[in-house]
This record gives sequence, structure tokens and C-alpha cells, in this order.
Amino acid sequence: MSEDVIKADPPAGRPADEVAEPAAHGHRNLGIALALISMAQLMVVLDGTIVNIALPHIQTDLGFSNGSLPWVVNAYALAFGGLLLLGGRIGDILGRRKVFIFGVVLFGLASFIGGIAQSEGVLLASRILQGLAAAAASPNALALITTTFPAGKERNRAMGVYAAMSGAGAAVGLILGGALTEASWRWTFFINTPIGLIVAVLAFRYLGESARQRGKFDIPGAITGTVGLTSLVYGLTNAGSKGWGDTLTLLYIIGGLVLIGVFLFIEARSRHALMPFRILANRTRGVSFFVMLIVGAAMFSMFYFLGIYIQNVLGYSALKTGFAFLPFSFGIIVAAQVASTLIARMDPRWISGAGSALMAAGMFGFSRLDVDSTYASHLLPYILVLAFGMGLIFVPLTLTAVSGVADEDSGVGSAVLNTVQQIGGAIGLALLGTVSTNAIKDKFTELAPGLAKASQATPDQAGELAKQAQAVATTHGFTTAFLVSAIIGVGAAIITLIGLSVKHQDLAGDGQPVHMG
Repeated sequence: MSEDVIKADPPAGRPADEVAEPAAHGHRNLGIALALISMAQLMVVLDGTIVNIALPHIQTDLGFSNGSLPWVVNAYALAFGGLLLLGGRIGDILGRRKVFIFGVVLFGLASFIGGIAQSEGVLLASRILQGLAAAAASPNALALITTTFPAGKERNRAMGVYAAMSGAGAAVGLILGGALTEASWRWTFFINTPIGLIVAVLAFRYLGESARQRGKFDIPGAITGTVGLTSLVYGLTNAGSKGWGDTLTLLYIIGGLVLIGVFLFIEARSRHALMPFRILANRTRGVSFFVMLIVGAAMFSMFYFLGIYIQNVLGYSALKTGFAFLPFSFGIIVAAQVASTLIARMDPRWISGAGSALMAAGMFGFSRLDVDSTYASHLLPYILVLAFGMGLIFVPLTLTAVSGVADEDSGVGSAVLNTVQQIGGAIGLALLGTVSTNAIKDKFTELAPGLAKASQATPDQAGELAKQAQAVATTHGFTTAFLVSAIIGVGAAIITLIGLSVKHQDLAGDGQPVHMG
């Protein structure tokens, strides 16, 4: 482990791990400070959706296979989710503004590399760098609000704007991703570079530095956790091309599971654990994190598979595809408001359980798609069902994931919730991507005799039949993945109803400890 210790002695009566120097709010323009923090958060959130619209174009230009294309999403998600907790810890010790600025500069640089990429390897390397940068910028952006804004009205307003920016990021990313992809998919990367540089330069003047803390970095935990997850996801993805019995596939999966076990062993015994076990030592919180992991898998797979299906099968433009997803963002917002109202008089298990059931219903609806489906009749209804279900899940699970956690662990609890959503998305997309790839291969095998006969037709007829076969096989692969996702969603609903034992009265915010089974 490495350690960065402040030289000044801590104030009398205070432990060494606490703040060693005070934060200064200074005489700064709070409006500009809030704009900088919000822009950085928007940039990070945008990247979760903006690239999904560009995937078909990236695949065509750089030659990604169906099996390797999910890594454009997963490389970012794994680096972001795997290092998110470490990024927050580094900010605590070295200074949040410093780490925040490093994050946004690196994000801009990594985005530029992605924009000029001419090969799969370079693009995936840039996505890993983007994830690392996001892990440095995102947790410290939120923490900087407390550094820069005095407690009370200003801080509450800043938190509200920050939350709104996070929520709007997905919707903005869909439209912006579509518009930029119409010009070139490379602009979905290039747009981050000037934003990152502008934010970094202005942050020196308008953002206050945080108080620095003594402590250690849990480097072994970060390495074993991130490498273990990457190995597991790679193994799951490799099964799509090599098969589940392939030796290399099994080695990656087993190796990943072993490293994840080592990570848990380290975290259980470390005084500076990235993920303290006391956060997980509670049935309701454990269920909350597990179900959020499943929700991440559902959301990632929905954006990934539908983004390709709408463009490659239905023939929509990139911009039109972005607008096609907009009802999803609006549905989540409406459902979240409903859940916020219901939580005061209904136990969270019923709200989240209903949401999980709706999520499963939406996925099942997508599993009925075919090449002749229409947006209004076959896509839109289930997009709304899925969105409403996820909106009902988010609010109760966010509350149950942090309820009853000690004040000093509240930030860690929230960070773990964000982490499992990213990691769940990566694992889920790897698994469902493999399911989809295998189903596409099987469908092509089934269609092979007909294609062989078609090769004797005119070139135009043969080309058209091959295009139709591609659409049929792709649709079959995606709908098979959606069916598996629907089954997982049913499991999430059952687990939620059984496992969430906290009562709505315990979430009333009376300031008393919450005791959950």
C-alpha cells in the first residue's frame, strides 16, 4: 500500500485519520463553481449513453465483431465501477479539487484518443482511460459541493442542481449522441475534450480545495477487485466466440472469481477498506445492492441491444434513434416521483418488487420483437413499462442501501450503490452478449441452406437475401438475450419481496437508527 500523510499534526483530541487542515470556501462565484461541477458530472453521465447510439457506426468503421463490440461499453464501465471507490478515497487524502481536475483533464485526453482511434485496441484503451478518469472526477465532484458551498440554502440548491444534472444526463446523451453520430461517431468522443479542459482551467479559480485526511490507499483491494471483475467479464464474453467449454474461457472465469474472493478477503481485514464489510453486513442493504446490480445489467443491455436493433433492423438514423429512447428517460422521471410519494406510506419491498416485475415484463415484451416490428406498436409500450419499473426501483433501493448506515459511512454506502450498478451492467452485458452471439450463430446455421441456394440468384437478389438473413439472425439473438433478462428480472422481484424487510416508517427520516433484518 502507498500512503500520503499530511505533515501537520492533527488538532488535540482528534484521531490521525481525520481532517488535518481546514477547507476554505473563500470568496468565489458560487454560480460558476456549480456550473463547473455540473458540467463535469454531465460529461461523465453522458458517456454512459452517448456511445451506445454510435455503436453500429463504430462497428462498421473499426471492424468490431459481434462478440467484441460490447467491450466498447464494458471497458468504460469496469474501469469506472472498479475504481470509483478508490477515486473517492484518493480525493480524501490528496485533496478533492486536485483529483477532480486530474480526472477531467484525463477524461478530455482519453476522449481525444478515442476520437482519433483507427483500431479496436486504441479505442478500447481510450475507453479504459475514460473510465479511470471518471472514477477520479465523479466522486470528487459531489464531494466538492460540500467544500465549495456553505451549509444551508446554497449547498441544498447545489445538491439539487447536481442531482438534476445526473438525471438529465441520460436523456441529453441520447439526443446529443444521435446528433453527433449523424456527423461522425468520432464527435461523440471529441466533444468531451474542450469541456474537460475548460472545466479544469476554471476549477483552479472557482473551486475550493478540500481538507486533506491522513490515511492509506487500498491499492491491493482496488487491483484485485478490478482485475478480477475484468477477468470474469472477459471470460463471459469469450464464451460467445470460443464456447463455454473452452479452456481459456474457463481460466478467465475461474481466475476472475478467485481474484474477487481475494478482494473480499482483503476488504474484510483492511482498516482502510474501499468497501467496508459493515456496509454489507445487513440483509436489506445486501439485497439492495444485489438488485441494483441486476438493474444495471438490464439498463446496459436495453440500451446496447435496442440501440443496434433500431438502427440496423428498423433502419432508423442515429438522431431518430436518440429520440426513440427519450420516453425511457421521461418514464423513469415520472415513476421516480411516484415512488417518492409512495415511500411515505408503503414498505419499499412492495414498490421495488412491483418495479422489478415491470422491468421483467418490459424485457419479455422486447423478446417478442421481430424484423417487421414497429416502434409505436411493439417498442414504445415496453420502453415505457421498463422505464416505469426502473423508476419504481431506484428510489426505494437508494434509500434502503444507505438507511441505517453510520454517518461516516454514508458516502461509502452511496458510492457502493453506484459501483454495483456499473459492475452489474458490465457483467450483465457480457453474459447477455454471449447469449446473443451464440443465438445469432445458431440462427445463421439454420438459415445456411437457404443462403446457399440464394447464392445462385442474381447478385442483387443474393445481396438482399443475405441482408434479410442478417436482420433475422440479429433479431433472434437480441430477443433471446431479452428473454434471459426477463427471467433474471423475475428473480430480482422475488428476491426483493423476500429480502427487503425494512418498513416505510423506518425511512421517515426521524434521525433514529434504522434496524433492518
